[in-house]
Amino acid sequence: MEEKEEEEYKMAKITLLRKEKNLDEISFIVRGINNRHANALRRSVSEIPILAIDTVEFIKNDSALYDEFIAHRLGLIPLKTDKSFTFQEDCGCEGKGCLKCTATLKFAVKGPCTVFSKELKSKSVEPVYEDIPIVILDKDQELEVVATAKLGKAIEHAKFSPGLVWFRSLPIIEMGNLQICENCSQNLPKNILDFEDKKLLFEELSRKNLCKSCQEALKKNNKELKIFPSETDFIFTIESWGQIPAKEIFIEACKVLEENLEKTSKDLEKSK
Repeated sequence: MEEKEEEEYKMAKITLLRKEKNLDEISFIVRGINNRHANALRRSVSEIPILAIDTVEFIKNDSALYDEFIAHRLGLIPLKTDKSFTFQEDCGCEGKGCLKCTATLKFAVKGPCTVFSKELKSKSVEPVYEDIPIVILDKDQELEVVATAKLGKAIEHAKFSPGLVWFRSLPIIEMGNLQICENCSQNLPKNILDFEDKKLLFEELSRKNLCKSCQEALKKNNKELKIFPSETDFIFTIESWGQIPAKEIFIEACKVLEENLEKTSKDLEKSK
């Protein structure tokens, strides 16, 4: 990383736009970075340790679905991630599996019923959501499984993903010679940052209750309205699957990126 880019990166500022508690989703603006920094943060989310079911042993399965179908569904059920767990390959048990690196979940259900994620029972972990359907059992059908969960990263498999992260350039809007009076400026769209298309923004402005003077100015000077993407400011949106909060996803992604940069720096020093 060049000295100038590193200095700009340290001066980055974050402004919160929206926080949805019910959906565990946040949107914010990161200022003072470039597209490479933004994409590096997004990709770093794939290296956050997340707990997920990795292996499933079927004791009995009379359902209409094959073992592989049910195992795949179990793997995608979000589990509350406990930071006390360690990676199986780094554990003192040498990958054999113990209470420090793995968690056992099991259930035995007999139909007729719909098997939900709440049926998964464990002493150390639990599903984030209790109402995720797994399979429908008919009369006298049985399903008994023993599943093992471990820590992993999304770069290995999508089931270890903590959520969905995306970003886009902050739209910069210039009105040129277009003048809007103080009273009418209060009627401008509140979500003006969402407009990336000049035509859509102009239509939205035209629908607002503007005074006659501002309406005429808008019609005459619509060509003065310019919208272009910022090269230093970006809008991030993070939606958590529930294993860890959306805010923590961003914090952990920053930590991962910092660790990777330090490791790369050390490797470069050794190669000299």
